[in-house]
Amino acid sequence: MLRSGTCTSIINLRYQDGSEGSPSNPAKFKNQDYAQLKDYCHSRGQLFVDNTFPPDNRSLGDLANLTTQQEDDVKWLRPADILKLQNNNDEPMFCKNGASRFDFGQGTVGDCWFLAPISSLTFQQRLMSQVVPMDQSFKNYAGIFHFRFWRFGKWVDVVIDDYLPILNSQLLFVHSKCGNEFWASLLEKAYAKVCGSYADLNAGLPPEACKDFSGGVNMTYKLKEVHYPGHDQELWLLLSRATGCKSLICCGTAQGENKLNNTVAHTGLVDTHAYSVTAVTEVEYYGSKVKLVRIMNPWGKQEWNGKWSDSSDLWNKVSPADREKCFNRNDGEFWMELEDFCYYFAILSICCENPNFIDGDLTCQWKCMIYDGSWVAGTSAGGSIYDNTFATNPQYRIQVTIKDKEDPHDENILLSLMQKPQQEYRSKRRFYPIGLTIFKVPPGTPQGRLGSSFFTRNTPVNTKQAYGYERDVTELLSLEPGDPHDIGGEDNADKLILPEIPAKPNRVNAADKDPTHALFSLYADQGGELSAIQLQKLLNDRFPHGTWRGFGLETCKSMMALVDLDRRMGMSFAEFSILWKKIHEYKDLFHRSDLNRSGSLSDYELWKAMEAAGMKVNDRNLRLLMFRYSSLSSTSLEDFITLMLRLDKMSNVFKEKSSDGMIHLTWDEWSTMSMYN
Repeated sequence: MLRSGTCTSIINLRYQDGSEGSPSNPAKFKNQDYAQLKDYCHSRGQLFVDNTFPPDNRSLGDLANLTTQQEDDVKWLRPADILKLQNNNDEPMFCKNGASRFDFGQGTVGDCWFLAPISSLTFQQRLMSQVVPMDQSFKNYAGIFHFRFWRFGKWVDVVIDDYLPILNSQLLFVHSKCGNEFWASLLEKAYAKVCGSYADLNAGLPPEACKDFSGGVNMTYKLKEVHYPGHDQELWLLLSRATGCKSLICCGTAQGENKLNNTVAHTGLVDTHAYSVTAVTEVEYYGSKVKLVRIMNPWGKQEWNGKWSDSSDLWNKVSPADREKCFNRNDGEFWMELEDFCYYFAILSICCENPNFIDGDLTCQWKCMIYDGSWVAGTSAGGSIYDNTFATNPQYRIQVTIKDKEDPHDENILLSLMQKPQQEYRSKRRFYPIGLTIFKVPPGTPQGRLGSSFFTRNTPVNTKQAYGYERDVTELLSLEPGDPHDIGGEDNADKLILPEIPAKPNRVNAADKDPTHALFSLYADQGGELSAIQLQKLLNDRFPHGTWRGFGLETCKSMMALVDLDRRMGMSFAEFSILWKKIHEYKDLFHRSDLNRSGSLSDYELWKAMEAAGMKVNDRNLRLLMFRYSSLSSTSLEDFITLMLRLDKMSNVFKEKSSDGMIHLTWDEWSTMSMYN
């Protein structure tokens, strides 16, 4: 069934050896270096706490299936403490006896689309060890772990602490079936961090996670909807090739009649649910070959109850060797006949590091090229083929130089287009309709970008134009060679000629150029904002303070409120920039006004400092302000900064709202200003 040869990975060919984002040198997610952080914790004798994905309700997100009371009851514990709470005397283990699809079961959040690919991943040892570094354990323990995902063209290394959410003494999300194994729970936490929160894992499709586990080629096939004569045989060949090429294979059921997700049907299958395909086989039944597909439910239970299920008596009518393929245990894995599989499942998705699973030609060696670009409004976001600005879209010219002459339908070009959303949280990400349009370029056409006239005169090769609101789209094409282009011997392949693309604004990483942004990023949470606690830590770590106690939490809350431009009760970088600039100005003013170098300001020095800032107050108000913000005798640097920020805010409000020395405010304006900022 399979041709001889080796289905090699083309993914690693995208990277220069050792370059950032390569499998051997993944980029550091949130700029966190696993080795350095672990060494630091060991040197300090402390356990790691991840302030970019803190062990509290912010990392849970908005879980619709938890009540407010249940959210309040959630505790975050480390694995050893979880086992103690459960009266389990075993030691926590990262992974024992190798990772298996039977190690875990799904929890509260609806992330079957993520867990089903994990079941498939456990069959691919090399890829599994790339995603889940297996040199981790609870020995040499520092409370820190890391995992790797392929994200938009690069491998990234994601660092987490090992605090896990507990409700009623049980893990809230993925749990270990053996009780003390934690690789799956920690992997889920790392992916939740990438997505923004645990709640952001709710609902999705397996191809998304499969892509993030491999960077491979994703293909999706409809099943029940296109069940025509001969379909079973084509699907069987596809499944056989995919399993031979070590693919990640998943499938999904459609919505049931009652319109509720995850409802168990009379067949034992779960509606609107993702499963993994773990094997295909044939058994002999009364002289005929029966094609079977083995399927795994990420719940770790709840199985198909029809023909060839675990308890089906059909297994009693096959040979002992075939009968050994069936295990009657409620572990979530079961066999189905291919015809039933096509009828009861709606979609099949296959993701592989090599496209050879599509036609089974394992002797074919693909060459892979990857390029980054962008759609910039008004410059290179030209819209669909029906828009008169279509020609401004990014353009790439491919010279096809080889095709299998014995197969006129040889699909020799695979194009994949992926868009990277700007939003941090997966549930809030907005995708735009994207598509690929392919034109044949006549011989003699000049190099460089093609103008509007070319696209109005020529018809696309892929005449059916479809634009989808997808993260990525894939086109597999059979293209004839263009102008003869001899590049010699076995190296003949498809040559990519990149014309000049429209100029776009220079974009640099702000953290590389702006030390303020770099500082902000070190303390900001996964949403790119500072909480009052994070601001307090930043100021006490990085800003000179005049007393041993530093900046208090209430002081930091006041600072946040004073620059809270969008009323979101968090501090964005724009707001932090305003605060950072002002507190440095007030720090310099404080030191200039501290005439006797005592480290605090007397009432006279405070009055002179206010005067220098252009804020005059009378003697009585000065005394009141000292009583409110410092003491009757002196004012520290921290108190001075808080006082000046507040005074500056009130002064600006008065200037904006006053007329003839009188200020007019609505109740909402007054209450917000006086009670909040």
